[in-house]
Amino acid sequence: MHDRLLTTLKQLRLSGLAETLDVRLAEAAGHNLSHAEFLELILQDELLVRQQRQIARRVKTAGFRELKPLDEFDFSFNPSIHRKQIFDLATCRFVREARDVLLLGPPGVGKSFLVQALGYHAIKQGFVVYYRSIFDVVRDFLHEQALGDEKTLAKYLKPDLLIVDDMGMKQLPKRSGEYLFEIIMRRYETRSTVMTSNRPLEDWGKLIGDVPSATAILDRFLHHAEIVSITGKSYRLRDRAGGGSGNGQVSEPSGGTAKSEGDAADTVGDAPQNQPEGSSKPAIPPPGSQDSKRGKADGRQGRK
Repeated sequence: MHDRLLTTLKQLRLSGLAETLDVRLAEAAGHNLSHAEFLELILQDELLVRQQRQIARRVKTAGFRELKPLDEFDFSFNPSIHRKQIFDLATCRFVREARDVLLLGPPGVGKSFLVQALGYHAIKQGFVVYYRSIFDVVRDFLHEQALGDEKTLAKYLKPDLLIVDDMGMKQLPKRSGEYLFEIIMRRYETRSTVMTSNRPLEDWGKLIGDVPSATAILDRFLHHAEIVSITGKSYRLRDRAGGGSGNGQVSEPSGGTAKSEGDAADTVGDAPQNQPEGSSKPAIPPPGSQDSKRGKADGRQGRK
């Protein structure tokens, strides 16, 4: 009887119920549960297993680079990031209202960590999420007639929440503005989009190489968007300063299915490379300046 019951449950694809059946039968006998109480318990077991499997499938489909829960983020390191604002976003009300979110800040301050954690919270609340770096987006559409390929476009239009990461690292290849505009335009006021950028909005025209497209993208994207501005130092630099121990440290995700913020751009098209941020040459005092005269005087004194 018991074996036949397990076989029937497997045929009905009620594996969650089958896994807990022995425990629930013993519980029902020991606590004199009614038939209705017993049925409720085993159905809850099946529902829980299905929910867990659905979350696991959607996390895999989302393509996160490296997923960490929001409660592991170190808000104390960077006071410019407001905990309340981030956890309000984690309620996913903006997804239900088809609003957008833009995270602006320098590299390494935790933008990728936060957007992926928000994506995970959205999945747990039943939403479909798709995570891509801007370089992945461009690669997906680089093929000729890609905009006419409904399968490629559907991957970006169907999800309840689309996350486009790493905007602004380097100038993008030609037609990138067209691809991004097509996505933003068709998701406008119907689905939510989250983007991250380490460059100010006025630079997007240069990054995309198409000022009109950048203007049209920002016009629609910012219409209902919440902007999260982040300043401060990099988590990665903090880890290096501390000897790279990594104990309890939080860093933006790297590796996995997508490239990291800076590395990914090297694999996209023939985009020209910008000068690295923060690079500079030692200042050379102009002839006739006080520093130049002082240097010559020191040289003569040294020869004496």
